[in-house]
Parts: sequence; structure tokens; C-alpha cells
Amino acid sequence: MASLTEDMKRVIAEQRLGFVATVNADGTPNLSPKATFVVLDDRTIAFAEIRSPNTIRNIERSPAVEVNFVDPFARRGCRIKGKAEVVPRGGAAFDALLARLAPAPDLRDAVNAIVTIRVERAAPLISPAYDRGQTEDALRRQWTKRFRSQQPGGRFVED
Repeated sequence: MASLTEDMKRVIAEQRLGFVATVNADGTPNLSPKATFVVLDDRTIAFAEIRSPNTIRNIERSPAVEVNFVDPFARRGCRIKGKAEVVPRGGAAFDALLARLAPAPDLRDAVNAIVTIRVERAAPLISPAYDRGQTEDALRRQWTKRFRSQQPGGRFVED
């Protein structure tokens, strides 16, 4: 079993959005964003299943998953591989896990299940921009400017 680094835990806590990869029954990939991720401990993460019946079917058939988290401004994050387990509403651990996930009050009743993922491998995701000597501060400035430019009336100008 692998452990999450402090930096990985920070990225997950800050972003909460992870992209979960599973495999469909026909062998094709399924990628689904989940915006409720939390770190339960050094070796376990979890998300609330609200509207993902296909992801749940895939996990129940084959629990191997990969989740990617990316800070879009720093252009770095982590990739986590592990085994997922579905805890359905009404299951023994559901209420305790729901309290840990603390979804917005208007979403609590919409949570059908909670998926826990036991971390087997954890690795950093790092943009090739770092290979070219970019710093995190420079990338944050560049991408912040770019995102702001996409707002109504914004304008992106390359440095």
C-alpha cells in the first residue's frame, strides 16, 4: 500500500475535483469527474456518488480505479491508483462517511452511495512546463491571467 504525501493531501483538499477512471463492461474506458473528494487517512480517499450509476456498476464489477487531481493554476497534482468499494446509503458506514464528506446541505439527500478508494499507488502529476524551467509562481500567474481573460470583458495577453 502506498501513502499519500502531504502535498497530495493538500491538492485533494483544495481541489476536491478528481477524475475517476473505470472500465466499462465492453472494455472501453469510462472517465467521470467527481467534485466531492476528501482524504480519509494517509491511504484512503472517498467521494459521494450522486449521479454516476455507470461508474458504480463498473466499480462493482471491477474495483480497480485511477483518480487524477490537478491544480489548474500550478499545473501539477497527483494520480492515485487503488481499489474502490461502494458503501450504499443505509450501509453500516454510510452515515459516518457522509459526515466526513460534508456535502452541501442541498446535496446530502442526493447522495446514493459513498465510494472509498484504498490507495495502492500514488504519484505526482507535473506539467512538462516544469521541465522547461518554469516555476510554480510563474505558471500560477500565467494561468490565473488566462482564466481571468475568459471572464466577460477579459482579455488575455501573453507575457
